[in-house]
Amino acid sequence: MDRVFHALADPTRRRLLERLAAGECKVGELAEPFDISLAAVSKHVRVLEQAGLVERRVEGRAHYCRLQPQPLAAAEQWLSVYEGFWSQRLNALEAALKAEPHDKLSDEGELK
Repeated sequence: MDRVFHALADPTRRRLLERLAAGECKVGELAEPFDISLAAVSKHVRVLEQAGLVERRVEGRAHYCRLQPQPLAAAEQWLSVYEGFWSQRLNALEAALKAEPHDKLSDEGELK
């Protein structure tokens, strides 16, 4: 799971995964919207492969990538443990805010 979170920590890799969620594509097609070299995109794809998030297949000179969602499901399951914690905290915050007298705030949400 460490490799998954490391891979997801980079915004370029997250965008690559978003593109792959739409379906398999060549590395060159995957690189098109980015203002970085094809070699840099290939390095990002390698990190995603090492995390098990992307599978690459080679046909001749073409490299095709596709999303492997299973590691994302494992990460989501791990994060879901904390969902209850944050839901409790947000519910408590909401209750505290509702309990506050509204006349302390102006219409613009600033303190008077």
